Amino acid sequence: MEQHDVIVAGEGIAGLAAALACARAGLSVLSLEPELYGGLVASVNELVDAGTDLEGADLEGSGIDVATLLASEAMDAGVVRLPEAAVSLRSLREGWEVATPEAVHAARCVIVATGAARRRLPIAGLDRFEGRGLSWCADCDAPLLGGREVAVVGGGDSALQEAMVLARHASRVHLVLRGREPRARARLRTLFDRARIDSPDRYALHPEHQVVGIEGAQTLQAIVLQGSDGTRRTLAVDAVFPCIGLEPRSGWAGLPTDSAGAILTDASGATTRAGVFAVGAVRSGYGGRLGDAIADAQRVAAAVVAHGRTVA
Repeated sequence: MEQHDVIVAGEGIAGLAAALACARAGLSVLSLEPELYGGLVASVNELVDAGTDLEGADLEGSGIDVATLLASEAMDAGVVRLPEAAVSLRSLREGWEVATPEAVHAARCVIVATGAARRRLPIAGLDRFEGRGLSWCADCDAPLLGGREVAVVGGGDSALQEAMVLARHASRVHLVLRGREPRARARLRTLFDRARIDSPDRYALHPEHQVVGIEGAQTLQAIVLQGSDGTRRTLAVDAVFPCIGLEPRSGWAGLPTDSAGAILTDASGATTRAGVFAVGAVRSGYGGRLGDAIADAQRVAAAVVAHGRTVA
């Protein structure tokens, strides 16, 4: 079994940037990712207020552009990439062992960067509308919804971004908010408010409401809303885009987490297990922007190098 300095589990932006930063520091790096690199941001065609990259420049373009650049630079720096999923983490006498369905890999340090999955609406029978009105990517599906009414559930950054993308095609976008106002960052709220002023007929807000049901035969035809006063009403839409938060993909690592399932770390990204670190959306306290993921990666790479000096 080949021994590496670092194993990075996950190739979202945080994982790719961490692998690159460690390789540039002279460490041997193995990166594991069973799916397309880039994580959730790979489906975002236009980055808004995303933060800065490893060189301090503003992140621009699409999510896949950023991910592709990082992946290319990581390979050029010597990172070994394998299309495998990390399924367990085990302590060794010196270092750590990461098992995948295909093999077992060993390293002095492990960086958990498996990100998060979009939280699903807690509605029975929802899965049967997957690809038939239930969507997770406005950039992907908006062109197919020209002239139709759609709903976005949530009031955070991703919800407002999805709504603005959809409004370029849909006849109306219904934004369903649990609270009274969107909770997105100020920059996105400003852009969203301007979009509503420019095209008031394309947006409808439903504050203090939750989606409690979904209706349709072969395809989605309506959602059921419940207001804070308990009253219910049916809203006819052809598609719904849930943006109600993320669920960290942390279970495989068996590390201590917060109440939301995000891995607990110190300021450097170190977990409670010596030599194991976490970056990006899988860790507790993650800031949420691409720039935060890259800053995480830089801090963790420095911590991994320091750990190596300590145990050497």
